[in-house]
Amino acid sequence: MRKRFILAAVLAAALASGAQADPTQRIKIDAGRQFFDANCHRCHSVEADRKSYGPLLEGVVGRRAGSFPGYPYSKALAASGFVWTKGAIRAWIEANDQLVPGTKMRHVGITDPTVQDFIVEYLASLQP
Repeated sequence: MRKRFILAAVLAAALASGAQADPTQRIKIDAGRQFFDANCHRCHSVEADRKSYGPLLEGVVGRRAGSFPGYPYSKALAASGFVWTKGAIRAWIEANDQLVPGTKMRHVGITDPTVQDFIVEYLASLQP
């Protein structure tokens, strides 16, 4: 009987923590959208039907850097060879000119790790 009680309690706790994770993630994504709009949206679109100065960022997580079709990347970024992981995006947001010297994108310089996290979570949520 006691094992059933413990199992039920563990299951209830797991379900409760899962239910809490979704609203927390939604808050991060919503905050990320606001920070993206304030810092990145003037040059980048996240919607395929909207043109922008920079490459489309929908589906950027998992994409090889410098590979969005039709965008004229710098030689440095096109030859960089890395994939846009959450960590790579975070490093780019903080110091893109240090991550890829010779890139044509102006320095971003968002150094607040919380803001970086929110933007990264927002971009990761944008899968085509």
